[in-house]
Amino acid sequence: MEEHLTVGRVAELADVSVRTLHHYDEIGLVPSSARTAAGYRAYSAADVERLREVLAYRRLGFGLREIADLVDDPTTDAVAHLHRLRGLLREQRDRAAAMVTAIDRELEARAMGIRTTPEEQLKVFGAQLYERIGSAYPATRRTEPRIAEKIWEALGDARTVLNVGAGTGSYEPTDREVTAVEPSAVMRAQRPAGAAPCVAAGAERLPFADRSFDAAMAVSTVHHWPDPVAGLREMKRVADRVVVFTYDAGSPGWLERFWLTRDYLPEFGDLLAGWPSLADMTRAIGGRAEPVLIPWDCADGFFEAHWRRPEAYLEEHVRRAVSVWTRVGREAEERAVNGLREDLASGRWAERNRDLVALDTAELGLRLIVA
Repeated sequence: MEEHLTVGRVAELADVSVRTLHHYDEIGLVPSSARTAAGYRAYSAADVERLREVLAYRRLGFGLREIADLVDDPTTDAVAHLHRLRGLLREQRDRAAAMVTAIDRELEARAMGIRTTPEEQLKVFGAQLYERIGSAYPATRRTEPRIAEKIWEALGDARTVLNVGAGTGSYEPTDREVTAVEPSAVMRAQRPAGAAPCVAAGAERLPFADRSFDAAMAVSTVHHWPDPVAGLREMKRVADRVVVFTYDAGSPGWLERFWLTRDYLPEFGDLLAGWPSLADMTRAIGGRAEPVLIPWDCADGFFEAHWRRPEAYLEEHVRRAVSVWTRVGREAEERAVNGLREDLASGRWAERNRDLVALDTAELGLRLIVA
């Protein structure tokens, strides 16, 4: 490769416009690190590598803000990015291939005069929840260091740790021997290179002997388990210590404490109907619960994370990485988003939530259970 490439040459090779490259440079996403003798922008090998990552994430549907966070992540090098991109692209390819196969089968059936049933027509979209939302996780669901510190401190001196419902590996401590458990193939495919070994299994039936680990942890996952109490008891069976980051939906007025559920998405309450209370979960493992405050600039884009950044909820890719939006249904989601958009434009949201601007952290029901 030449020592430096001109903007025009880079645009030609990458099949993007010069204007796009100039925009990326101006916003600091892909700055050109050199100049030609005539004073024009020029790109080094490192610049081109960064651009390659940006374009790949862009073509996978991520927004520029999230792409900037991804490529600036100090814990992820070029090789890790390639592994992550490969996993995302393979998942996209496999999903497209499965849909093509399903459509071909229906075309063949219709050619023979056979009408497929509604159930058969929907099977092409009938994957489990994480199979639908999982591909958005790398962009918006990252480790929040201030929450991670509390989780890791709660693990105490544990040397061997089981991460149950591990997802893509956020919050896994790097200074301990970790084994992960994750039932979703999509999530397992997105675990970065060098991540802990991951077993395909559910929380309710952990494939380990009693007391196999010093500690077991579960982060933002209990609400997806078919039987949370059974899963927690399994964690207690296989580990001496249990640490769970979860949500309290049992305290009085819990639906009112977050403006998003209070003013725009009351359907959130229906999602947790019949869900065990915080007291039930702590009692199941003989633990205690303590509140976890959410920083205003929380890096992990879970449901409550953007409490002081309401515009984030207008972004499709932000919502797609949060199971709540998938579970309430498209109609409720569109109504909530449209209502929020109107209130942001009119200033009503700012007026109704003016006290939030002065807060650095918020208590929105997140809890750490330790047993």
